[in-house]
Parts: sequence; C-alpha cells; structure tokens
Amino acid sequence: MTSKSDLWTIRPACERDMEILAEIYLCVRRMTFLWVDPGKFHIEDFVGHTQGERIFVCEGERGTIAGFMALWEPDDFIHMLYILPEFQGRGAGKALLAALPEWPKRRYRLKCLVKNTRAMAFYHALGFEIFGDGSSPEGDYKDMRLSGD
Repeated sequence: MTSKSDLWTIRPACERDMEILAEIYLCVRRMTFLWVDPGKFHIEDFVGHTQGERIFVCEGERGTIAGFMALWEPDDFIHMLYILPEFQGRGAGKALLAALPEWPKRRYRLKCLVKNTRAMAFYHALGFEIFGDGSSPEGDYKDMRLSGD
C-alpha cells in the first residue's frame, strides 16, 4: 500500500530504510524528550521497540525520508509517529495517519507523553480524545483514541 498527498508519499518500510529510521527515532527522541537523560536513548532501540509492528515511511518529493509511523495492528495501536524537526508542521504526520487502513473511521489508539505538549495538541486537533493515563520511564502519558462519529 502506497498513498500520496501533494507533498508526501507514504509507503511500507523496507529493509534499506531501517538504518535511517533508527537514526530518526534516536534524533527526535533526544530533541523532544528534553526531560529524559539523552544517554538513555540508543540507536539499537528502534529494532527492539518496533518488533512485530507495521512501519510506514513518509517521503518528500525527492525521496527524502521525513519520518515514520509504527502500528501494532492487533490492537489498532499507533506505537510511534516520529517526524524530523525540519519537516514538522508541514503535514507529514497527518499524511502518515491518513494512510492508515480505514482512517478515520477506525478508532485507532495511542499513548502521548504529557510533557510532549506539541504532540498532545496535534492529536487533539485531529480528533483524538483522552480515555486514560499512565506512567512510563519517559514520564506520565495519556491514553488517547480517535473519537467516533
């Protein structure tokens, strides 16, 4: 499955993408989660954290990878959505979400760190609602799901 918007192409990840996706995962976590010791994040985390997940890649017009999304399909759980800072606010995250099967009818879920206020605002604007909360090594989070019509 590949989908295309005016600026972005969304496609399944392939083996040749894994190194750059691991770098994006490491870079964005270190730049975003400033309240966490950056030494706790490692390049090897990506492979372990995405085990068994379906990964979507977002590419710009020239094939530059802007970010990715990882989905745990059995639970319609969006485990990760990471966009490089230079591409944030330009529709890459929305394009990734719009490429999900049956978007926006299916009630996808996710967890968002409370201190990640930009991501919280992004998901709220797209119709995600808080239905619970919890705590992780990176901090407190909100359980969110796409609201039904």
